[in-house]
Amino acid sequence: MIESWRWYGDLDTISLNQILQTGASGIVTALHEIPYGEVWPRDAVAKRTARIRAAGMEWVVCESLPLHEDIKLGSGDLGTLFAHYRQSMANLAAEGVTAICYNFMPLIDWTRTDLAAPVVSGGTCLRFDAVKMAAFELHMLGRAAAEDDYSAAVVTKAAAWHEASSDDDRAALLNAIMCGLPGAYDRYDIEQLRAALARYDGMTRDDIRANFKRFLEEVVPTAEELGVRLCVHPDDPPRDILGLPRVVSGAEDVAWVMGAVDSVANGLTLCSGSLGAGPANDPVAIARTHADRIHFAHLRNVRKEPDGSFEEAAHLEGDTDMVALARVLLDEEAKRQADGRADANIPWRPDHGHDLLDDLTRDNFPGYPLIGRMRGLAEMRGVIAALKAG
Repeated sequence: MIESWRWYGDLDTISLNQILQTGASGIVTALHEIPYGEVWPRDAVAKRTARIRAAGMEWVVCESLPLHEDIKLGSGDLGTLFAHYRQSMANLAAEGVTAICYNFMPLIDWTRTDLAAPVVSGGTCLRFDAVKMAAFELHMLGRAAAEDDYSAAVVTKAAAWHEASSDDDRAALLNAIMCGLPGAYDRYDIEQLRAALARYDGMTRDDIRANFKRFLEEVVPTAEELGVRLCVHPDDPPRDILGLPRVVSGAEDVAWVMGAVDSVANGLTLCSGSLGAGPANDPVAIARTHADRIHFAHLRNVRKEPDGSFEEAAHLEGDTDMVALARVLLDEEAKRQADGRADANIPWRPDHGHDLLDDLTRDNFPGYPLIGRMRGLAEMRGVIAALKAG
């Protein structure tokens, strides 16, 4: 397995040299400065690749080559958007980047209500609090239908939280939720968010799936020609958010995606944290079922609560059996090596670490600290080494 690290380029406070010191050999990055829907020029890809190689590592996964929102909506000049996506894939492949992670989450990528929730042992973590999310939807956004998405107990607590909250509390909650917006780090106020959500009015789960299938039909054949492996990232969290249907949330969804265009080029980013946040999900079983289509892995853990809340746990301390999960990935690698597959070694990265020690003084991207992720990398490195030896 290829130890990797997500890096945000010039936007990142963590340098390539610091990443090299963690022991990671692969870099997971993207050209974040290019607006969604535009072509990634080959010279820009080449420049990023050369910079990473000069630091002693390789660009092993593009995370992500994002989809313009019109593709998810099924509107606008789709022909041009699909053509641009295919050309960007070609430019990445020409420079040796053949694993491409993406997601199909409408409007907002990941969603959390707290960016620095305290951890009992010290440090902070990302958290999704069902009560705060319900308070945001019902009392700040004014989405009355949200009441059906939460238990009566959560709805009651949400009203109490909102009543007791200060302007600063509500501003912090809005900021945390807006951190999940993709693209050039745009942020919405409440009215802007309502307007953005209105574009999805009337769209059903079947509509989103139809638009997803069209995307796959447009780009997977090109991926096959280029030797590219596309790998969809599961919804985070794996549930509908803000009334938006989500379609990569559980085992049935993943099976649908893999079957929508049945090709090894249409694969999965196995995110154990995203899938693990779903009470009905078994990340190990999902990995075992689709092992031959896993092209990238995000290894992290979460600890769930009965009301739908969850928070990031230390890598070996959450609800998912990370040892069993690593075993599935190593077994798959052995099969690929026996079959002579070019993609036998699966890139993985430690995801969403706790902010620990000096992390608390850095201006990190939420969930992407240096020390916290290095702890996760070291813990999973030990698990993998023990499994290989045993």
